[in-house]
Amino acid sequence: MKLPSIPVPNPLKLRKTISITGLLAIVRKEFEQIKEHRIKTITYQLTEVLMSALAMFGLKYPSLLRFEQNRHEPTLCANLKNLYGVEQAPSDTQMREILDPVAPEALRLAFRQVHRELQKQKLLEKYRYLGGYLMSVDGTGQFSSTQIQCDDCCSRVLRNGTVQYYHQLLAAVIVHPNQKTVLPLFPEAITRQDGETKNDCERNAAKRLLPALRVNFPKLRLIVLEDSLAANAPHLRMLQELQMSYIIVVKDTDHAYLKDEVDRQMNGGRGNTIERREDDTIRQYRYLNQVPLNQSNPDLLVNYLEYHELKEGKTIYHGSWITDIELTPDNVFQVMRAGRARWKIENETFNTLKTQDSHLEHNYGHGKQHLATVLATLMMLHFLIDQVQELACPL
Repeated sequence: MKLPSIPVPNPLKLRKTISITGLLAIVRKEFEQIKEHRIKTITYQLTEVLMSALAMFGLKYPSLLRFEQNRHEPTLCANLKNLYGVEQAPSDTQMREILDPVAPEALRLAFRQVHRELQKQKLLEKYRYLGGYLMSVDGTGQFSSTQIQCDDCCSRVLRNGTVQYYHQLLAAVIVHPNQKTVLPLFPEAITRQDGETKNDCERNAAKRLLPALRVNFPKLRLIVLEDSLAANAPHLRMLQELQMSYIIVVKDTDHAYLKDEVDRQMNGGRGNTIERREDDTIRQYRYLNQVPLNQSNPDLLVNYLEYHELKEGKTIYHGSWITDIELTPDNVFQVMRAGRARWKIENETFNTLKTQDSHLEHNYGHGKQHLATVLATLMMLHFLIDQVQELACPL
């Protein structure tokens, strides 16, 4: 009996620049541009140390000590040389001392170049949504201790009177409701700033991060996704100046004036209510364009969307957002999904980095200056490389 022929797919086209070796070559080239801060005899070049630290996160070592214990092991040495271009990794003490004075901002160009390669290879198009790119922004803890501290540490007094020192990061990641992978942009440290006596916070960090992202990605149409803390007039005006759109969570308890004004205008005949049925799910939308954010800023008009999802007569999800995107019957579903995609920074980013072999909250090294932030930024950089591989590399 003649067997049916089986079609053979075309050979996979592998893009060399977004293979693991290609991406690491891009990163290494940017590391080579970072100015050397040491003036004494140099045993390990700064590029080699940065690539060694990056390798530690890429190869999923749970601690710098474990990396140190294995740095002469043949398999690790082969991976360091073949993938990361490192002939010999420094000791844990040398790595900490060399990386401590490095400015975290110096690592941003590596993120930018990886994203530029994604754009060049048309891979970023997979994340286009509502005419732009959804960028979820949120903060997370990376370090806390009652024993270890540095000049960058923020501090708080616990209930028992003990002083706790901590570092946090404000992260920004490109997300898409239909994509399981996320694409991190460079983060901003939430740490005590030079000359400041008060703790840093997410709001202040956003004032640094968002303008820096606009400078590094001037043509990218970004739609910022944030929680209700960002739904304030100064922040929205900053987003307008940066030419960034937004979809931001609002809560009735925090935005009582907005909720009352929406109710008043809806009762007066403005706005729209839509109900759509899909199998056993009922989707209810209530939206109103051009409503004042609050009483203090009557000139700052936002578009309001409220959404209920019901099954068997019970509400299984309820959310409300403000946005500068004009709401219509044709786009409320998309805007709702974009608003809900904000959680990908928590689920697909922070939870992954903390629980799936990346150990974000482990103290790889604290130092006296910027070491903790430098290491956390390198971890985020390799996470970007991993996500690109998951997105683009068939192997």
